[in-house]
Amino acid sequence: MKKITLSVALLAAVLTAKAQDTICTMVKIDEVLEFNYQTDEVINREDYSGIVFIEVKSGEILCLHLYDKKKNKRKVTITYPDGEQVVQRLDSESNVYFTQIGPLTVDVK
Repeated sequence: MKKITLSVALLAAVLTAKAQDTICTMVKIDEVLEFNYQTDEVINREDYSGIVFIEVKSGEILCLHLYDKKKNKRKVTITYPDGEQVVQRLDSESNVYFTQIGPLTVDVK
């Protein structure tokens, strides 16, 4: 049931992505890359360990690319302004996910 809900939410996000600002972030095993969604140009590159926190501002959509080069699962927590949290385990071999329109916070473990 959760996968169906996620799929519907992602589909809705993709359909509205053209009208919204889209931020693109790739999370690798030990590195986070931020891209310009239109040109695929790397804007920022940082090393990390632990949890990656991504702020999605009002009117933005996050394009999250999980890239671990092997079959793996990542725990992703989406926190909404009202405090509601949705926790999911997502495949991270090389998959792209879209969030709903912000504001929200995404934590990738």
